[in-house]
Amino acid sequence: MDLMPLLLLVAGSAAVAAAARRTPAPAPLLLVAVGLAVSYIPGVPSYTLDPHVVLPLLLPPLLYTSASDSSYLDLRAQLRPVALLSVGYVLFATFVVGWAAYLIVPGLSLPAALVLGAVVAPPDAVAATAVARRVGLPSRITTILQGESLLNDATAITAYKVALGAAVGEGATWAGGIGEFALAAIGGVGIGLVLMAPLHWLRTHLTEPLLQNTLSLLIPFVAYGVAEQAHASGVLAVVVVALYLGHRAWEVDFATRLQEEAVWKMVAFVLESAVFALIGLQLPIVLKRLGEYEGTSATWYAAAVFVVVVVARFVWVYPATFLPRLLSARIRERELNPTWRGAMVTSWAGMRGVVSLAIAFAIPSTMADGPRNLILFLTFTTVIGTLVVQGVTLPPLIRLLKFPGRDRQAETLAEANAQAQASRAAESRLDELLSDERNALPPPLADRLRTTLERRRNAVWERLGQVNPSTGESVDDTYRRLSREMISAEREVFVRLRDHRYIDDEMLRALLRRLDLEEAAAFREAG
Repeated sequence: MDLMPLLLLVAGSAAVAAAARRTPAPAPLLLVAVGLAVSYIPGVPSYTLDPHVVLPLLLPPLLYTSASDSSYLDLRAQLRPVALLSVGYVLFATFVVGWAAYLIVPGLSLPAALVLGAVVAPPDAVAATAVARRVGLPSRITTILQGESLLNDATAITAYKVALGAAVGEGATWAGGIGEFALAAIGGVGIGLVLMAPLHWLRTHLTEPLLQNTLSLLIPFVAYGVAEQAHASGVLAVVVVALYLGHRAWEVDFATRLQEEAVWKMVAFVLESAVFALIGLQLPIVLKRLGEYEGTSATWYAAAVFVVVVVARFVWVYPATFLPRLLSARIRERELNPTWRGAMVTSWAGMRGVVSLAIAFAIPSTMADGPRNLILFLTFTTVIGTLVVQGVTLPPLIRLLKFPGRDRQAETLAEANAQAQASRAAESRLDELLSDERNALPPPLADRLRTTLERRRNAVWERLGQVNPSTGESVDDTYRRLSREMISAEREVFVRLRDHRYIDDEMLRALLRRLDLEEAAAFREAG
């Protein structure tokens, strides 16, 4: 791809994603819609979704940022429902959708139909995370959906390889498929477990933040590449490493954490935006390849497969949610009682995404043109259908079901109590350190340490205080505003002194960085 089309894709998708934040439409949906519209504008470059780019270059960082932002403890607590969805449901959907396509489409062989089933089986990690963030799903449901979307690609890719082997006449067997799945799963997890400790050691022992962040950007590609080289699941290797590093992120130097958070937010924003725009831009390419299946028959096949995909998820989710509790007293004791509303949202939140399209584009030419092109078309229509239909209706569905909202006051009280405990420990440690003559400080400096600690302890409690009737601000808001005003006044003086050549640009940058860190600290303290 030439440089200019790539720049247009990144800049355009970022602009649309930014605009989506000012509209009620979810960003993924708006990006896909704009991509569909733009794809038919004369002169727009052709953006082919190359699986050799998407899978090894886009999937690892997207999985890494989603997994590192997830909670290892929450995922471990929801491991059973996550496994039922990421493994059980994907295999179920592969067979159900494949069998339905075999019955619906004349001349489509069962192995080719199973290839389609495997391709459209996994809900997408990017889509699930983006929608969950936007609509504010309950934490348990969000954890289950994120866990499913992080792990299900490994199951789907393995099922796809087995079905593809049968479709192109490579003599794939059920025993061979099970063995390949075991190798991919065990190997991917094993490689992740082997890599996570050395990578964490490197992160904590590199002293230069620039090197630490360079390592952070390389980690998902290293984990994915090593696993794929060993014919294991690169997806699982990335997820295992990311969960471990995210769980132990507190051990990394604070400067690295601040920079890393900013870098990965930017990377995730750019990649997620470009990925959804790319989905919409595939329409002309998909239609051009449709060939013998053009016309109303193709539309009927697409509608039928979409309905089967949606219904199959309901057929799996409800029994998988409630039957284990009926059959096992241990599950009833250890897990919270699920509700039909939670099962409804889980069933409906099955948006497909770029991974399905990338796998479909990877179908080799050894498969006959007709089935290959039809699979690509049906994958595209299923991805678009789930993003549009489910993406549009999921937020109103959640509002209609009236899930209990988050108790902000209870969360703030919990935060305040946690801060109080931490402050007591910090105060005790400070007294211990100051009692040693080697740590002697002038009283004003010692008082400043205590004042900072006191401010941090009181900041959360102040969030519960009264609102200023004249400004509408809380004490917390006023503190942040006054801090910014003071720092802004200092910043203007530093710039004026640089302009009058009293200080040089190097000193200006050092002084401004100090102010930036103070402003960030004041903002974080105030919540």
